[in-house]
Amino acid sequence: MSPVSTKIFIAEDNPKDFEFLEGLLSEDGRSVEIVRAPNGREALELARGEASPLVISDIQMPEMNGIEFARSLWESSPEARIVFWSQYKDEMYVRSLAKIVPPETVYGYILKSNPRDKIASAIWTVLEDEQCWIDPEVRKVQGRARGSQTALSDIEYEALVDISLGLTDNLIAQRRYLSRRGVQSRLNSLYAKLGVDQEQFHSEKHGDALNLRNRAVAVALHRGLINAFELEHEEQDFQQWFDRYQNNQSNY
Repeated sequence: MSPVSTKIFIAEDNPKDFEFLEGLLSEDGRSVEIVRAPNGREALELARGEASPLVISDIQMPEMNGIEFARSLWESSPEARIVFWSQYKDEMYVRSLAKIVPPETVYGYILKSNPRDKIASAIWTVLEDEQCWIDPEVRKVQGRARGSQTALSDIEYEALVDISLGLTDNLIAQRRYLSRRGVQSRLNSLYAKLGVDQEQFHSEKHGDALNLRNRAVAVALHRGLINAFELEHEEQDFQQWFDRYQNNQSNY
């Protein structure tokens, strides 16, 4: 009798990265059935047909990214085992992932920069041995994201997105249903979490005031709290809201 194949879904839009994984999974004489999806949406449709799907997923993909895909799949199949493999260890992804992993779910996170044997070991630890495997570099980011002194709350993250998109205090107030004082309170809390309020204090002592909005965005980019890829999605959401806002204003 031929050995039973292990079916593995690979959500990856880059053909070269898919070929790498395909070769990796077939090594050592393993019997595997590989199903590829070029984006998270197609991967979701395919994986939902399995009782306990085994998945390797990129994070940055068109149509539906890896975090959105995992959230949707785990809602219907919490026993699904997913290995996130990515070139990114951005805090925004680690933060989002922490919110969606179901209790006692086995998953992994491996960076693409790792050696071939380490990537293989991480994948099989999760998919075959049913144990979590988190890249050490990602663990460092997890620690920072959980730190009470530096971790952003949801409303602070909203404020960060708004200033990253260039919104004025008045527009933030309209979009988030806040008073101007409420906007300033959120921004001050954001500045404190990012440490730019202390930088402002030291700069003023020497006669040079920082632009806190610009400085906050720069620090957030460095920490990986925001990136250009995800801001594209945020820009689309904002434009939809802004169009409705302008229509409402013109009706008055």
